Amino acid sequence: MISAQAKKILLATVLMFAFTDAAFAAPRTVTLSVPGMYCAVCPITVKKALEKVPGVSQVNVSFEKKEAVVTFDDAKTNIKALEDATFDAGYPSTVQEEKAK
Repeated sequence: MISAQAKKILLATVLMFAFTDAAFAAPRTVTLSVPGMYCAVCPITVKKALEKVPGVSQVNVSFEKKEAVVTFDDAKTNIKALEDATFDAGYPSTVQEEKAK
């Protein structure tokens, strides 16, 4: 059996590491070029695909500019996962630029 004191120490350690990871996470914003969007439904499909990626907090897709601006938690996902999501939805994308947030 684990003593009550040991349980408290274990819980404190787990919580400390849980909050430490969050402290190092930084929101990032990237602009993805999505040249394959040719109709009014395309941006909806791209947006839904990107919103399903864990860690994505905001997505704005412009049909006119053929781009998607995505804000995400870099501790939970990365640019490759964003590009893979659009590719899997039928719209290959590449990073245009990255904005500091």
